[in-house]
Amino acid sequence: MSLLVIDVGTSGVRAAIVTPDANIINDHYREVLPDSPVQGLVEFDAAQLADAALEVARHALADGGPVEAVGIANQRASTVVWERATGRPVGPALGWQDLRTLGDCLVLQAEGLRLAPNQSATKLAHLLNEHDVARNRDLCFGTVDTWIAWNLSGGTAHVTDLTNAAVTGLVKLGGDDWDDAVLKKLRIPRAILPSIVDSTGVVGVATALEGAPPIAGMAGDQQASLIGQGCVRPGPAKITFGTGGMLDVVIGPERPTFATRGGGGTFPIVTWRRDGVTTWGLEAIMLSAGTNVEWLRDDLGLISSSAESHDVAAQCTDTDGVVYVPALLGLGTPKWDYGARGTLLGLTRGTARPQIVRAVLEGVAQRGADLVDATETDAGITIPALRVDGGMSRNPTFLQALADATQRPVEASPVVDATTLGAAFLAGLATRTWGGWDDIAATWAPTQAVVPGAPLDRERWGRAIERASAWYPELSALDF
Repeated sequence: MSLLVIDVGTSGVRAAIVTPDANIINDHYREVLPDSPVQGLVEFDAAQLADAALEVARHALADGGPVEAVGIANQRASTVVWERATGRPVGPALGWQDLRTLGDCLVLQAEGLRLAPNQSATKLAHLLNEHDVARNRDLCFGTVDTWIAWNLSGGTAHVTDLTNAAVTGLVKLGGDDWDDAVLKKLRIPRAILPSIVDSTGVVGVATALEGAPPIAGMAGDQQASLIGQGCVRPGPAKITFGTGGMLDVVIGPERPTFATRGGGGTFPIVTWRRDGVTTWGLEAIMLSAGTNVEWLRDDLGLISSSAESHDVAAQCTDTDGVVYVPALLGLGTPKWDYGARGTLLGLTRGTARPQIVRAVLEGVAQRGADLVDATETDAGITIPALRVDGGMSRNPTFLQALADATQRPVEASPVVDATTLGAAFLAGLATRTWGGWDDIAATWAPTQAVVPGAPLDRERWGRAIERASAWYPELSALDF
């Protein structure tokens, strides 16, 4: 039978049916945008999010049900706190981008506890300090996967899978349990935490849905995308080019040796846990990818749509020396520099719209190559090929630039957002829709494969990065 997937992103909720031949049908989407009361604060209405998830799930089931099981994929590290008895959130949930606890993180860092403001840990402490300063209310905490599973199950499943738990900042380095030292420091009662479960396996029953299918797969969005693109063994990596860019790769059963960040600027992640066995990987991050194309469209007016960036860039064969560093929000892996800024270099009187648009696409591609180099450094492996999803994966000019910058074959995902497939694969492993990882790897069928051409100038790129770095030195001094 088919599977239902609920995929909760930063700006909305999708539900779809995934068939046993790995096709996505009966796709329903509802926009649920976060609020930003002031710069740096990002919050959302968790009750509205749950209502949207149930609505689109019921529509998908009405069109394509019944289903064997439910899989959940979600934005990671967003933080929800609610009353156990009523299921009502105590206040607005805090999105993963929320920076209100940045000062708290700096204070904790000085005291020897290294946490980042995008993790759940200090967000949860902040919400408890706001709504339960005495720590005597009967509350529940969860990331978005937990919150959706709670609502699907009518409050009987208070769980999170390890891919989500491991990025909260509240889990021991080995990934086997919550970290009591961190909980004590932040005054977080263990009783409010969900149980940590496998990424694949039945963890509850979705009694809120017709037929009450079991909840059998859960994963954070980037891990789901990795699995959805068939990267289930060490070797090929995937990069999701959405608003930002995330490279993920499977390493194996051994955790990377560094605690939080390697010398190349990558982070250890749990790619999944199955039958109690954890598989580890690495993640490399660019802070802005598709945002740069949106900037061309919405702010500069050089293109009328994101898709037009390909047509305009194709009007020239190269940038005539123009280089763009896509650091609108700073630089991530490998050189974490929050004070770096977007930089456009090499302009002449002959520079026109095509050269600038191509330079932006090539700049994002060069950052993709940075992620590959950093991951290979920290993992001690060679990545033979790249698989890509996200909106930019449909841009032929960009795909060729990425292949040229990395000098690796680039394969485009058959679906723009592979997270839905990944969550379905995890649920399907539990129900034997797919027998194992080899079956999932065999589903990979890219829509386009691009071979490298003439390499982009990586030496000049390095000089451009230096020009863009430390534009705001006080921000560049921050490190988490």
